[in-house]
Amino acid sequence: MSQGPKLHLEEVAFFERDVILRMPFRFGVVTLTAAPQTFVRARVRLEDGREGWGNAAELLAPKWFDKSADLSNEDNFDQLRQALAVAAQAYQANQDYHSPFGLHAASAAAFAKASAALPPLVAGFGPALLDRAILDAVLRMEGVSVFQAARNNLFDLTTAITPDLEGFDFDGFLAGLKPQRTIQARHTVGLVDPITAGDLAAADRVDDGLPETLEEVIAGYGVSTFKLKVSGDLDADVARLTQIAKILEPLPDYRATLDGNEQYADVEGIRDLWQTIAGSPALSRLRRSILFIEQPIARTRALSQDLTPLARLKPVEIDESDATQDAFLEAKALGYCGVSSKSCKGFYRSLLNRARVAKWNAEVGEERYFMSAEDLTTQAGLAVQQDLALATLIGCTHIERNGHHYVNGMAAVGEPEQEAFLTAHPDLYQRSFGAVRVRIDKGAIAIGSLDTPGLASAAEPDFAAMTRRAYEV
Repeated sequence: MSQGPKLHLEEVAFFERDVILRMPFRFGVVTLTAAPQTFVRARVRLEDGREGWGNAAELLAPKWFDKSADLSNEDNFDQLRQALAVAAQAYQANQDYHSPFGLHAASAAAFAKASAALPPLVAGFGPALLDRAILDAVLRMEGVSVFQAARNNLFDLTTAITPDLEGFDFDGFLAGLKPQRTIQARHTVGLVDPITAGDLAAADRVDDGLPETLEEVIAGYGVSTFKLKVSGDLDADVARLTQIAKILEPLPDYRATLDGNEQYADVEGIRDLWQTIAGSPALSRLRRSILFIEQPIARTRALSQDLTPLARLKPVEIDESDATQDAFLEAKALGYCGVSSKSCKGFYRSLLNRARVAKWNAEVGEERYFMSAEDLTTQAGLAVQQDLALATLIGCTHIERNGHHYVNGMAAVGEPEQEAFLTAHPDLYQRSFGAVRVRIDKGAIAIGSLDTPGLASAAEPDFAAMTRRAYEV
């Protein structure tokens, strides 16, 4: 078994900057117009005495980690800040030197106890960002990229928190991963997104030169892979999907996922939707294009119902119910075949779930189990780069991208920071309409420059231009 560099976490610092959306984004029960983005900095010391800083970033998204109607958006932000503070405390309290994954595993029990009052999906946000910042620091000091680190298992990934993988060859598995230099953008069609020009009154247009309607997105970015959100209202969903199908019809080829976003109370409801789609001639091509259904049932019920009646018709994955390291195991027993990867849920969780996919598919002798790559409005710069690197590392050929559509690139960021990221990653970014932004060409995102020392970034955010925050347990 390969051994990663051993480290101790010396210091953690938190920073924030506000993100204002150029267009409202409705997912589930919330329509998002603004939220803070948090930046985590971790200073680590290696056993040989070297010290270095690493970074991670993620949006503090409301009403996804915890959808309780009793909590305000600010309450949701504070929950996530608390998760980060608890994680930092648990990791720093561990006085031994550990490998990057070893520290995650060794701190798991103490963190679970300290974060027990938080919903599991909220709690996981803390280690998710801290692990990335720690890994970034280690890889920078070692002078290797995340892809090189994977080939040599410098994470020191083991079965410490996944006994179901006992005996699994992590070294061979990681060495066999084949990250690519491009990945397809899967465009999100949110529940309030305009489909055609007729859906958008002149007074409601942003008019910043960027695409606003689905028609404009297809013309401007050349995308042919889509994520279609549904609301749980059968008649409204069928009518909207029919409108979308009409716009997609001219494309020579397209693929889509159907995102239930926890809007259904039970398997019967989403099965009714799928059967209605199957019975509609206007939706026949759209139905054939759908790869899988993303978590349709509310998380409070999703892992207590047999999903087989739906899974026989179309593969289904969990997303919001992937709140613990064992959630995919529970879901598999109920008929789910897939699980989402999101950086905000954890770098190591994604790798361990990808190992499960490899193990289970080998056992059944077919590609039955799968992972997808999903977005939570990751922002241009550090967040989007780390998420893209994880997605291609685990073998995803397309990834939901929505941050570039709902936010005006790096327009709110200072010019020196914009130029630094553009210079360091000229394949991933371009300058257009007054700002540096993600480049999407014929539906593809070029990511070759992410193969750089550290966790997918050769540039750093301008921390001096942010607000430093003291997160409290």
